[in-house]
Amino acid sequence: MYPDAYIRYLIHFHTDRDYFECHEILEEHWKKDGYKKVWVVLIQIAVALYHHRRGNGQGALRMMRKALSLLQKEQKAVRELGLDEQRLAKQLEHYIERIAQNEAYKSIELPVCDETLRKMCQAICDERGLSWGKASDMSDVFLIHKHKLRDRSDVIAAREEKKKSKELPNH
Repeated sequence: MYPDAYIRYLIHFHTDRDYFECHEILEEHWKKDGYKKVWVVLIQIAVALYHHRRGNGQGALRMMRKALSLLQKEQKAVRELGLDEQRLAKQLEHYIERIAQNEAYKSIELPVCDETLRKMCQAICDERGLSWGKASDMSDVFLIHKHKLRDRSDVIAAREEKKKSKELPNH
C-alpha cells in the first residue's frame, strides 16, 4: 500500500526524530521512484526541522518555506500518502512563524489521516519498543549534529571507486 521507505521515514520522524535519516531514506526512494515531487516535500520538512533543531534558523526558514510552496502544488499526492494536506499546510505556516520569531525548535507530528497507516506505524513502534510522538532528545549530540559526526568512510570509498572507474587506462 505505502512504500517501505515512507513507513521508515514516518517511524524515524515520530520516534527518534532522526531527521537526517528521514532525509537519507526518502532521498534514496525519491531517486528510485522517478523523482516525484511529493517526496521532496517530506524531505524538505525533515531538513528544515534538522536545521532548526541545530540552531540554523535561516536554513530552517528557507527550507520550510520551500516545503510549504511545494506542498501547495502536491496536495493530491500528499493526501494519497495518508496525510491531511490542509492540516499539514497550516502546521507548516505556523512553524514558519515560530522560526521567523526566533522561537526554539519543537518536535511536530505529521497529520496522518489514514487510520490503517497510523495503526501500521503504531504496530511497528510497539514491536520495536518505540514511542510514537516522543519529543526530540535535545541532549543527543550525535542526533543533532549527525551530518558532521557520522561515519562517512563508505561514501568516501564509493566516490573513490567511481573516480577510478572514470580514469582512462594507461597505454
